[in-house]
Amino acid sequence: MHPVLLLVPTAGERQVLAAALGDSCRIELCGFGPVAAAARTAAFLAAHAPASVLLAGIAGRCDERLAVGSAYLFSAVACYGVGAGSGAAFEPAAALGWPQWPGDPPGDEAAIGDVIACAAAPSPAPPAAGLLLTACAASADAVDVAARRRLFPAAVAEDMEGYGVALACRLAGVPLRVVRGISNTAGDRDKSRWQIIPALEAAAALAGTLLTLPGQEQPR
Repeated sequence: MHPVLLLVPTAGERQVLAAALGDSCRIELCGFGPVAAAARTAAFLAAHAPASVLLAGIAGRCDERLAVGSAYLFSAVACYGVGAGSGAAFEPAAALGWPQWPGDPPGDEAAIGDVIACAAAPSPAPPAAGLLLTACAASADAVDVAARRRLFPAAVAEDMEGYGVALACRLAGVPLRVVRGISNTAGDRDKSRWQIIPALEAAAALAGTLLTLPGQEQPR
């Protein structure tokens, strides 16, 4: 059994990552979007009981300090889209006083909000970024990006699976790290400007580094 379960959202992403990483870890598809990702992650955690999970794939940058074609390890993930209203009137769940998961009674110590921290970065630290924002739909333009960053100003990139995977891992008590290659600027829907393959190759290289660092968790 591999101690680390590598999850990727789509078959195209898995093809590049699997070619680079070989049999160094178990690779599974978590699916596209936060709902499929959460459901499939929960199923894989129950079936494989990994010591830790690594989510890898592409993302769009919300901050130009992240370079297109490069990959980063994110310290936390957040959820955009669960709450009330839409557009400029949208309010995230936390602003309404609603946790995403209230915790089991009698206490609420295990309550989960709109932001979930990822496992600490290993040493030596790889290229790191801060908050990854997960949404059900990618930003259509710069206006969308600005609206999302108004509510989550720390967000430096957006994806569509990170929070779903993080929620499943948190409920199962399994550490998660998230690696994303930056394929484009969020809100830019002209794919002729995207760098999907370089971003995936960078994500594969960073994932490979994480998998070979000493001190990886052993199988349970």
